Amino acid sequence: MSMERGACAARHDFDALPLSPEVDVRCAQFSEIAALSEMARRLVPGVQIGAVELAKYFAFDPQSILTFTRKGSLLGGMAFLFLNDHGHDALLLEDICLTAPQTRYLASANDDVAAIYIWAIAATGRGIAGLGKAAAHLRQLRFRGANCYAQPSTVAGREIMRATGFEPVSSFQPDLWCYERPWHRHPMRAPGAIVQARSFADARH
Repeated sequence: MSMERGACAARHDFDALPLSPEVDVRCAQFSEIAALSEMARRLVPGVQIGAVELAKYFAFDPQSILTFTRKGSLLGGMAFLFLNDHGHDALLLEDICLTAPQTRYLASANDDVAAIYIWAIAATGRGIAGLGKAAAHLRQLRFRGANCYAQPSTVAGREIMRATGFEPVSSFQPDLWCYERPWHRHPMRAPGAIVQARSFADARH
């Protein structure tokens, strides 16, 4: 599963995306897994994982799947693989099966998350506006030390990558893009850049 459809009209750093008041974003409920699985298969090219398999990963880590809703209507969802150190290495070396990843590569609730792989974004209409709140979800203490990775599977997905600060990275994994968290970046000497870096660090809390 990979990045999917929709486009960001303006360019924003992923961690600086606006929080849309129109779209509610929260951790998925088990009862929504089937609908999310169907939506992913319909909207994201190449998706083969079914509701049973998706439910297995949801049970392993309920924070790994988010739903985007508006006035009670499901607009889409976003799924992540929270990788441990071995999973991070396996991702870069193309040693992990991203369509059916082994849980030994995933961080448990007691593990530090070494990297976040954006498994899928499947959204329709205004659902893409939920990305800001999804980014806020990833600024929790458990996740904020991890950079984000994704493989765009459509032109629209690649546009989202470029518009939110992701860049292609050198790895054995084909077409892998990485978003470096602002607080990991080396501060620039220009005063304006230093102020910007400080504002991003404050946003973590």
